Amino acid sequence: MDGAVTVSEDDDPFGKVLFNDPSARALSRVGVIDVGSNSVRMVVFDGAARSPAFFFNEKVLCGLGRGLYESGRLHPEGRVRALAALKRFALLSRSMALKSVHTVATAAVREAADGPEFCAEVEAATGLRLHVIDGQEEARLSGQGVLLGWPGAEGLVCDIGGSSMELAGISAGAVERRATSPLGPFWLQGVPGGRKGLKVHVRAELEKLVAQVGSDYERLYLVGGSWRALARLDMLRRDYPLTVLHEYEMTPRAIRRTIDWLEDQDVNLLKARTGLSRGRIALVPLAAVVLRQVLWRLRPKHIHISAYGLREGVLYEQMPPSLRARDPLIEACSHAEQANARMPGFGRHLFGFLRPLYTNVPSARLRLVKAACLLHDVSWRAHPDYRAEACFDNATRANLGGLDHRGRVFLGVALMHRYRNSGASEGRMARLAGLLSETDRKQAEVLGKAMRFGAMFSADGPETAGRLRYYPKKRELELVLTPGSQGLYGEVVEARFKSLAKALGCDMRMRIGRTRAPRPANA
Repeated sequence: MDGAVTVSEDDDPFGKVLFNDPSARALSRVGVIDVGSNSVRMVVFDGAARSPAFFFNEKVLCGLGRGLYESGRLHPEGRVRALAALKRFALLSRSMALKSVHTVATAAVREAADGPEFCAEVEAATGLRLHVIDGQEEARLSGQGVLLGWPGAEGLVCDIGGSSMELAGISAGAVERRATSPLGPFWLQGVPGGRKGLKVHVRAELEKLVAQVGSDYERLYLVGGSWRALARLDMLRRDYPLTVLHEYEMTPRAIRRTIDWLEDQDVNLLKARTGLSRGRIALVPLAAVVLRQVLWRLRPKHIHISAYGLREGVLYEQMPPSLRARDPLIEACSHAEQANARMPGFGRHLFGFLRPLYTNVPSARLRLVKAACLLHDVSWRAHPDYRAEACFDNATRANLGGLDHRGRVFLGVALMHRYRNSGASEGRMARLAGLLSETDRKQAEVLGKAMRFGAMFSADGPETAGRLRYYPKKRELELVLTPGSQGLYGEVVEARFKSLAKALGCDMRMRIGRTRAPRPANA
């Protein structure tokens, strides 16, 4: 683990950042309007194209699919509310000067007898042309949405809407087998026979789905408002400290416990404690019946919540292959550095300076080190007394794809130590830090102290003043100063270098290196 590593734009193991590339900039300010069975939503994506932020995000719970099972038509009040929402969204799209707006309508509009009439009414009133997609396409787009957030996702995507439920297998960055069914809560409200009849109906529909997509999936990715609501309730029952739904992981046993627990809870109290709407909570019991049967039939080992679904799948559809192949976490962190850091680009130099500490670590940990280096200075405008907390919150609460909850907390703890030596001994940060193992907490502290030392060692990049050499077997950490840089090794630098060595459990030493001959211009 000894030797210095210099990272250039071309040999960076994470590749060149692409969000400033013309193909990525073309995806700036992409609008998606999703007309679902329960909600009508408009999202405008912006920022780093591979890991977009929500520039605008608004939904109206119209309930277009309520009563569809009995009447075969869109809910009258839902039609009125949906049309009003779409009129607003059309005006907003024009005022934002969006060059790209994609409109998608799903199960309720495609199944209702008056669906074509509603589409014509919308186009006449707003100029928006609703693209009514079938269940197979809905499943494909939902699967792509999960791939946008999880580039390496492998398993089965289960997307539940108001009137339908879709399944899609994902593997090797592609959506494979797909299937659709009328297992949405609105549709299930009309199933006769009480709880027993509902259970029989759900099992029969599931068998049809399994015949199309198979059942050998270790991981289940849940997409849709009802699943997210159930996950939020699971967090409440468990008193889970990080209420970020994306990449929240549940076990089958925990979900069953939550479903049983819900039967004895007061709906008004749950609404107050979670912020869920009454309309959303009302659909959870029916969705829970479906999920219990899904778990029984498919028996997945890991269940993940995805905040990305059909709308993100529409955006993913527009991405060139080179952009799809990028790491969404690194792209988002690079974008944050460019927008907010005092010296954009310094994170790359800091990463190169610290690489000798991470020569033989797994790639998953190395990407977190790179992400931390890119984010190390984005909260510099915060008040110095609260900068450590701001960094911690920036990592744990930011809209970052490709990052599970433990990864978020690892970044948060590392960035906290970037600005202060002491750890989180109490309060919110301590509760979140408890999600990490003792080993991971220690490694996050080492990374934070390494950044704390490297970030202030030299203003134009630490590698210009020296390089680190790390000998873990000898328990030695060496700083080799470049000739003429001795003056940079002041009291504060020495104290921070000593703190890093102590965190690593090493003896420290400093020496002056030899002057290196300049590299040939064509080297």
